[in-house]
Amino acid sequence: MERVKKASRQTGEKIWELPLEKDYKELIKSHIADLRNISSGRYGGAITAALFLSEFVGTTPWVHLDIAGPAYEEKNTPLVAQGGAGFGVRTVMKFLMDY
Repeated sequence: MERVKKASRQTGEKIWELPLEKDYKELIKSHIADLRNISSGRYGGAITAALFLSEFVGTTPWVHLDIAGPAYEEKNTPLVAQGGAGFGVRTVMKFLMDY
């Protein structure tokens, strides 16, 4: 996670670490399947998405970049033009090139 944070600082894409709040696991329980891939509540979407993924990664180091919110810019910004932002691409590329 520290290497991903470093890459984000270098690219200007702001990210922060959210907790894997175990109490939120209740929100992805299902009466049909083992798990559901979307929260049953109106909050914790990024955290419940990460909790869902955590069920499948085992001991593999991983991060979850929740890109839905910053996927589109309403106006031009210093980092991207109005429209599809491609948020996270710069950070992932920097991370991969450095490590």
